[in-house]
Amino acid sequence: MADRVTAAEGRALWLQHLATERRASPRTLEAYGFAAARYLTFLERHRGEALSLHDMGGITAAELRAWLAALRGGDRPLSPRSLSQALSAVRTFHRWLDRRHGIANPALTIVRGPRVRPGAPRPVSEDQAAGLIAEPGLDPDREAWEAARDQAVLTLLYGCGLRISEALSLRRADAPLAETLRITGKGGKTRIVPVLAQVREAVDAYLAHAPFGLAPEEPLFRARRGGPLSPRHVQATVQALRGRLGLPASATPHALRHSFATHLLGAGADLRSIQELLGHASLSTTQRYTGVDAQALLGAYSRAHPHA
Repeated sequence: MADRVTAAEGRALWLQHLATERRASPRTLEAYGFAAARYLTFLERHRGEALSLHDMGGITAAELRAWLAALRGGDRPLSPRSLSQALSAVRTFHRWLDRRHGIANPALTIVRGPRVRPGAPRPVSEDQAAGLIAEPGLDPDREAWEAARDQAVLTLLYGCGLRISEALSLRRADAPLAETLRITGKGGKTRIVPVLAQVREAVDAYLAHAPFGLAPEEPLFRARRGGPLSPRHVQATVQALRGRLGLPASATPHALRHSFATHLLGAGADLRSIQELLGHASLSTTQRYTGVDAQALLGAYSRAHPHA
């Protein structure tokens, strides 16, 4: 059967599987389909013949590396990140071939993609952070309790350096907030975070306006109809706020967490302390923040070093 089905037909069946069974988004389907089409076109030109679905099990590691090299060269070379995404799409295609048609290809485990260095965080300024937090309360069309809720969530992200999921994991029993919060982050790692007076006041203001009676173990932040507030709501809210304030697309909820760390660093906090506050498992992750506030580090160096 696999001998009679062309690789191109197999690609179409795979995309159909992604659309109907995996519910992949149109954007994902377009990106994966394009990457797989380029992959198959290269292989058929390289071999000088059309490929059947069965042939996909015999693609060698050398051919995979040649395909990646072709994507790196040419008139429009792909960046390491784009190369990594293309390889990920092809790996997904081959995994589907293995599971659905029993066509395994061990070469995929040998070939490694390019190393992608994470980009430096892009924080917002102190004024921009203050603007994002204040803006929900200036909207006359919002219910007072919803504006207070959004302000409380954003204040937690910036004032405590929390991830969205960490802020939304708070329970009614956690409020009123104490002077510290015990937060369980990625990988079950627990950390203690100091809580500023402004953060406590923002959460208290939300509770004073909230129309819902909440049991101690229920989520603290609620949506309009009473269910738990979703991360998507927080993201959409910040997207609308940055549009009103004229901020760049990099002004995201996670940028407030980056800003928390960057502004602490600029004020003289050491990396080890920031690592603990953010809940990073490795100091190397925290060190990414040094690239975004180099001027402040140079200033601290010139003030503190005896030979400066």
